Amino acid sequence: MKILVTGATGFVGRNVVRQLAEAGVDVRATTRRPEGRHGFPAHVEVAGADLDRPQTLLPALEGVEALYLFPVEATARAVVELAREAGVRRIVDLSAASVSVGLHVNPVEAVVEESGLEWTHVRPAGFMANMLQLWAPMVRAERVVRYPFADEPANLVHEADIAAVAVKALLEDGHHGRAYTITGPASWTVREQVEAIASALGEPVRYEEVTREEARRLLKAQGGFAAEAADLMLGFSDYDGSAAGGADGYSDQDWSALERPWPDLEQVLGRPGRTYAEWARDHAEDFR
Repeated sequence: MKILVTGATGFVGRNVVRQLAEAGVDVRATTRRPEGRHGFPAHVEVAGADLDRPQTLLPALEGVEALYLFPVEATARAVVELAREAGVRRIVDLSAASVSVGLHVNPVEAVVEESGLEWTHVRPAGFMANMLQLWAPMVRAERVVRYPFADEPANLVHEADIAAVAVKALLEDGHHGRAYTITGPASWTVREQVEAIASALGEPVRYEEVTREEARRLLKAQGGFAAEAADLMLGFSDYDGSAAGGADGYSDQDWSALERPWPDLEQVLGRPGRTYAEWARDHAEDFR
């Protein structure tokens, strides 16, 4: 089986590529910049393609039986149709746990379901890895995290666990027509997350609780993903980009159902998900 991985340089996609390669699968990874290896295993084929321009995927789809689909709503229908015409028989798409609890609608899921191909939706809760882009610059520069929500619990999931569920669905039968809600094994407060990062570093990391407005200013100043995601992460906007309802940013959305662990990950993998402390140890050098 040849498997095509789109979004292959992202947090989850990179892990999908690595885990498939470790399983001995014939993997082709797409990137807009194929001239670099991007840390992929040596025997992984790297193909140039851009999901924003679906026709660029045609060479990469040749001989492919299964597709890991990174969701780009604007071009999803064209990408899925090209995959179907190329002979792809199975699609596993990356979605979000917010869909499972009715807080978000992902049109990409509908496109995949309508394709007539085997499909599986992987719906992760918040990424632990987001903190690499939100907090790591602060930790590297000053050994401090300035952020609100000190003692509010959040269930976050290790990107390698999200990938492991996707890999199972790509390689094994029995996952067609399933939507897996992927969470971590427990919720962690911001204060506890910072403590876990400090423990992984073996150095003190100070936590300073700030208002949402101050955190927004700090993240916007960082630029990149932090600036782009600040309004959503801090509750100033909803998934559709509209302003969130109340003073705390969350009054119109009930996230409590995603604070508890869901059983899907353990049912698929036969083991619990990795904890935040494990994730922090895995990424200690990124914070150092």
